[in-house]
Amino acid sequence: MATAKQPAAVPTVISVDDFLAGNPDERRRADAGRLRAIMGELTGEPAVMWGASIVGFGSYHYTYESGRSGDAPLVGFSPRRQNLVLYLTGGGLEERDAALLARLGPHREGKGCIYLRRLDDVDESVLRQLIERTVEVHRGVDRASRG
Repeated sequence: MATAKQPAAVPTVISVDDFLAGNPDERRRADAGRLRAIMGELTGEPAVMWGASIVGFGSYHYTYESGRSGDAPLVGFSPRRQNLVLYLTGGGLEERDAALLARLGPHREGKGCIYLRRLDDVDESVLRQLIERTVEVHRGVDRASRG
């Protein structure tokens, strides 16, 4: 009998402080601390570990056309070895926010993700706008037409 696929990341009781402090790269730890403060401020939500490596803020419920559904953080990040990975709105980030992404600074884009080498390399005001817009989308207050 087949079972439904479980979500890859769910909220855990893992300590965010311990997870971030365990990163061996001092610069990555500092960037993660700044991202934690920014995302916490913009969401009004506390940081919670989603799975073993994603620091998430708040949550929203999604349902795909296939009927599969689950919960995910409004926004989140993971301080990986090569990049800071920011988990923002999937399915439209690149199209909806192309003008902002063009002004962000050096980054790579994936499906709903932005990869940054260093936080100091990007325009923080643009990054804040991208995070705010993601929160608005997930909370159903999509003001994406705003410039």
